[in-house]
Amino acid sequence: MGTTSHRPRFLRLLLAPSTLRKLFALIIIGSIIEAQFVYYQIARAERAFASQISLQTPTPRVYIAGLHWNNEGILRASWNSALVALVEELGPDNVFVSIYESGSWDDTKGALRDLDRRLNKAGVARQITLDETTHADLMGAPPPTDGGGQTQGWVQTREGERRLRRIPYLAGLRNLSLQPLLDMAENGTTFDHVLFLGDVVFTVADVIALLNTNNGRYAAACSLDFSKPPSYYDTFALRDSNGHEHASQMWPYFRSSKSRKAMLNGEAVPVASCWNGIVSMPASAFTGARGLQFRGVDDSLAESHLEGSECCLIHADNPASRTRGVYLNPIVRVGYNLAAYQAVHSHGSWLSAYQIWTGLLKNRLARWFTTPGLKEARVSRRVGRWEQEQKGREEPGRFCLINEMQVLVANGWAHL
Repeated sequence: MGTTSHRPRFLRLLLAPSTLRKLFALIIIGSIIEAQFVYYQIARAERAFASQISLQTPTPRVYIAGLHWNNEGILRASWNSALVALVEELGPDNVFVSIYESGSWDDTKGALRDLDRRLNKAGVARQITLDETTHADLMGAPPPTDGGGQTQGWVQTREGERRLRRIPYLAGLRNLSLQPLLDMAENGTTFDHVLFLGDVVFTVADVIALLNTNNGRYAAACSLDFSKPPSYYDTFALRDSNGHEHASQMWPYFRSSKSRKAMLNGEAVPVASCWNGIVSMPASAFTGARGLQFRGVDDSLAESHLEGSECCLIHADNPASRTRGVYLNPIVRVGYNLAAYQAVHSHGSWLSAYQIWTGLLKNRLARWFTTPGLKEARVSRRVGRWEQEQKGREEPGRFCLINEMQVLVANGWAHL
């Protein structure tokens, strides 16, 4: 009886304008204090960056893989020179460069021929493939079959059209870029790391810091990528430690407390998946009888209007992801243009105290008032139905999947 009689009075006091103003003021003051503390935490991590840019002893052997399509601008502006500088730092004898270019209509091929000459002069072992096949060529060719009459890498749309899927195509190119690694492994030539270099602005220091992520213990280590700062870019592949998409594209990005705490401290961030511009993985993950291969989801599952990045699925397929961990390294920030790179490499902390304060506030509100649960439930239902349709079906990368259908078009790719 007493509890019931006091409840309305308690609610009136709690909801009184004066009480709400005080609570709001406390939240604001607390957020400002927290933002200042985090600002110094991140600045301290930035100052410690120098300790991460010394090469391990002995110098690691690195297999460098890259895909290029219509990237002449960034190749000539920075990428070629950064790669040559990286090779010189690692030592030509410790490096193999594998680049696959596919059907560009700008002068990407010319830029890569220039790179080939520079690498040859430096004495670097390499394979640079310049493929004349365009998207239009592939789209106009008969769909390949698996020998039983089933097409591979194609999807039937709701309108009844057969369309070439984007993700299996990209997965195939990534596997082609790794073929020299497999060939050399059979002949006894091994490497410590595979370094996947995206079409981004990067420096030698960035790469060395990435290789040293978590003291070199990881199943994969990724940079953090930007096209239009302060929003990060690769939302398709990045999932937090609980397998969720971001809470916000603005720092500190994550929903899970484990991922978010590491980001607030400027430490290597445990995640379920990442790619984000540059990635290092142990070379042994791709070699041997159980070596990993990039893939897309099954075509029949894709017809349920689901898609997942090959760069996320590779982590779902990798047993070492659970034992050694996948990490996003916030110290290593790359850009898809020079302006983006420079914007996230200011002196001191790369984030201002104001950006930290607003980021914390937006992240907190996103976690309080939004949920990925509805999206994830929709995906789970579709995968569940697909698995039940045929015995033995399984998709281990559910956390990678989103409600999209992606196909190639002549000038790139499109959503359906």
